[in-house]
Amino acid sequence: MPTPNLSVSLLTLAIAQAFAAPAFALDTATPEAADTPSMAEVVVTASKTPAAKRATVGGFSDAALLETPAAVTVISQQQLQDLQIRNASEAVRLDASINDAYNAVGYAEQFSIRGFKLDNNSSYRKDGVAIPGDTQIPLENKERIEVLKGLSGLQAGVAAPGGVIDFIVKRPTAEPLRTVTLEARERGTLYGAVDLGGRLEDPRFGYRINVAAERLRSYIKGADGNRKFISGAFDWQISPKALLQLDADYQYKAQATAPGFQLLGNTTLPTHVSADTMLNLQPWTRPVETITSNIGLRFQYAFDDNWHATLSANQHSFKRDDYTAFPYGCSSENLFPGFCSNGDYDVYDYRSLGETKKPLSAQAMIQGKFATGSVRHALTAGVSTFRRKDRAGLYVYDYAGVSNIYQPVIVEPSSGVQGPVRLTRNDRENSVFVQDIVSLAPSWTLHAGLRHVSVDGYQYVLKADPSVAEVRASHDFLLPNLALVYNVLDNVAVYGAYSQGMEHGGTADRKAANANEELSPSRSKQIEFGVKADLTPDFMVAASLFQIRKGLEFQNEASYFVRAGQAQHRGLELSAQGKATPDLTLGVSATLLNSRQSATGEASLDGKRVPNVPAFKSNMHADYRVQQLAGLSVNGSWEYAGKKAFQYNNATFVPSYHVFNLGAAYATRIAGQQTTLRATVNNVFDKFYWRDATPESDGYLYPGASRTLRVSAQFDF
Repeated sequence: MPTPNLSVSLLTLAIAQAFAAPAFALDTATPEAADTPSMAEVVVTASKTPAAKRATVGGFSDAALLETPAAVTVISQQQLQDLQIRNASEAVRLDASINDAYNAVGYAEQFSIRGFKLDNNSSYRKDGVAIPGDTQIPLENKERIEVLKGLSGLQAGVAAPGGVIDFIVKRPTAEPLRTVTLEARERGTLYGAVDLGGRLEDPRFGYRINVAAERLRSYIKGADGNRKFISGAFDWQISPKALLQLDADYQYKAQATAPGFQLLGNTTLPTHVSADTMLNLQPWTRPVETITSNIGLRFQYAFDDNWHATLSANQHSFKRDDYTAFPYGCSSENLFPGFCSNGDYDVYDYRSLGETKKPLSAQAMIQGKFATGSVRHALTAGVSTFRRKDRAGLYVYDYAGVSNIYQPVIVEPSSGVQGPVRLTRNDRENSVFVQDIVSLAPSWTLHAGLRHVSVDGYQYVLKADPSVAEVRASHDFLLPNLALVYNVLDNVAVYGAYSQGMEHGGTADRKAANANEELSPSRSKQIEFGVKADLTPDFMVAASLFQIRKGLEFQNEASYFVRAGQAQHRGLELSAQGKATPDLTLGVSATLLNSRQSATGEASLDGKRVPNVPAFKSNMHADYRVQQLAGLSVNGSWEYAGKKAFQYNNATFVPSYHVFNLGAAYATRIAGQQTTLRATVNNVFDKFYWRDATPESDGYLYPGASRTLRVSAQFDF
């Protein structure tokens, strides 16, 4: 296990390097630099524009958002810095279509898009390839976050119908970069990070180093821990036509997880509880420990100005030891689920040690431009493969005693022993894909694509009776994608699109009759119409109208986890982002969503809303540069979410809420160095609200953070 001393030493060494004179960096104004051939892909620097205008997640190459026939959100590095965003949970609040989905503090960050929960194994991406979302994905080495909302069958293959979240890695910079960030929060969280970039004496070689250490003191008292992170990204421009990129990262995180609440008497929302209440507070519980790493490789070769090939691969490694005093049910009132009417709840000793995942992704792609008569084509063709190997043991889940949400009680741990760790998943996913973007006329563009996905899966179901534990299955899907774009004006585009997607089946909960078993993969379908406009070079507005249909998965009255009936989500998304005036930057997002269950065979479910999805959600962020005081800017944000159903039968609804945040930044010089001081107060009015009302694991409620102050200083050398 890494020690805090190691992370402090790494961070101290990196800070010392940032302060040191970049003697080994080449002055790009020298003749040697000017004579050296370069490729545009080599150099990536942090965007200073108010709104990112390009993304790769909507297709297979970098493209203007105006020309992309899909709903895409880009969260830039500048936004992450300005808003002091340190994790994905804070970042995705900038988009009203994204919600928490069983997102417990100290555990995996999990989200839904357009009302569909993302798949932890396929919906989170690093530079376009799948990585597990089973722990906090570090942002220190990320240039931006790209979100594709809706089906991604063509782009990603197997993924949940809500969309994908792609984390784009920082690359070496053209000029020497030395940035140190220090931050503190009111409960004692301390954070430090260093970002170093530049070119070596031979400018064909570039580097980007990121190091961070964090002492975590959550708003939930007792959900504390620590995190250490280090990464490196390196470029080698082999020739004017060939570029090799390598990146690697390592993160260790240990934090006590904060379980959620259940209904009192299984009928009433808990009252008179505080957002900082910790239900996992037993002397025998320990932090959940996760270790993750990535090694990524990318090679690009340009045959000429019109044709180039790309080879990419990533090896991910994940290990977790999970210890939790898990709250569930009330034996004295025979409630499963549900806490007792007086706030008592049963405590279970949950332990799952030695969980590992080692997915390997690889892709080969060729892209080119050509013409057939007067028709111009932009062709992409490629193959991809994904190998997934998971290992785990039959976890301990033993009754330990009774505690209370108002007056915690110490209980004794169980003497249970976990089963041996063994291979539980071994999947092979192979894809062939092709897309042609055809310019039919000066104002008309057709996007036509097709992906064939073949999945060969093996699952060992962890259960006490191993005689029927192994499941083997093969599936093939053909996923079409068709879109037509019409440029009304040079700065206004409308589109219509039809797509199909494929997702892995859900896994039955431990309480289901078919516990831990996974359903077969399923197909989803989407129709979408949208309009986008660059009102100015720095301000973009967009609207999209969509319908998504997929099979509904739930635990039926016979306690079996099944796929039956249909979930239909129809929605309207509105957004505006960029510089409204030279001094005012705005970000506005709103989503209206109608979600319905039908044909389930159970009268209590048909016609009901899908749980944990508000019918209306909006947020707005504004940043104003104060002209009267050079370097000062003030910002504020407002988030509103309508009421959400808690169960599939809609018996209980969680109330709507408003949350307001305020902040300020001041750019100045300290000891001759460029410095930016920032301060933020989140949840200014200390509003109590239920931010997450997941139906998973029989349903849990998670309160939002109480009022929190954070201050930081960023030094640029």
